[in-house]
Amino acid sequence: MGQARPPRRTALVVEDDAELRWLSATLLEESDLDIVECESAEAALAVMLMRGPEVAMIFADIRLPGVMDGVDLAREVKMRWPHLTVVLTSGNPGDRLKQLPPGVLYLPKPWQPLNVLMVAERARLSARRG
Repeated sequence: MGQARPPRRTALVVEDDAELRWLSATLLEESDLDIVECESAEAALAVMLMRGPEVAMIFADIRLPGVMDGVDLAREVKMRWPHLTVVLTSGNPGDRLKQLPPGVLYLPKPWQPLNVLMVAERARLSARRG
């Protein structure tokens, strides 16, 4: 019997635009993270409640349909899982940028794929240590 492999970590991609969600998920597949796609903050929070310890990173749009937007999701997640990497993105964040919780990263759209992959790799490595 060999050594047990560490469990694979997960990235949540939270984006209401199906094409952008697919593009983000496809890009993040290069990061050695499993990907779970959500189209709303509420769906992402439900995944976190079920699979929180597996999740290394959330990559979410600021503007999302439903009661919660990306900033609300980031605030809730950072309260429950303070060491989780949360990255918010938007092409038009408006005044919501002023309300980002501490420790939440922001990448303006259009983001550079390499920047997203670098953040994902840091999240994967820090989750493995945690």
